[in-house]
Amino acid sequence: MQCYCGSGKTFETCCAPLIEGRAPASGAEALMRSRYSAYVLGAGEYLVATTVPEKQVPDDAKLIRQHAEVTTWLGLDVLEAKEAESGATVSFRAYYREGEGAIRVHHEKSTFRRIDGRWFYDEGTLYEASVGRNDPCPCGSGKKFKKCCMV
Repeated sequence: MQCYCGSGKTFETCCAPLIEGRAPASGAEALMRSRYSAYVLGAGEYLVATTVPEKQVPDDAKLIRQHAEVTTWLGLDVLEAKEAESGATVSFRAYYREGEGAIRVHHEKSTFRRIDGRWFYDEGTLYEASVGRNDPCPCGSGKKFKKCCMV
């Protein structure tokens, strides 16, 4: 099975080892991709554990699992990743649908910190975003959005 994060690798060789605790993220982009896959799977504990320790809220794990039950994640586009020794930023767009609702876009520039050799999500800046009529449909059909899920 292809990985949810869109890397082109299999899930078993890409994000599964990180989410299952068998390997640490090799960098901020890898962590961000694994966090996207964790949202797809509702792996709330992983998302809490990969947030900087001072911002971890254990109760969020349950909310993330509940959100995953009504959300269909459609794809991830990594727009830019910049990494330094102790910090990084990753800009991305994630496409999703809640229930039978319209397709939405989560556009964020995330910051990450390396603490004791491990990468953690710190915070994100959200940007207004939507799918344009003539954009490829995020559902993966290969059609334009206006001829597919926009209808």
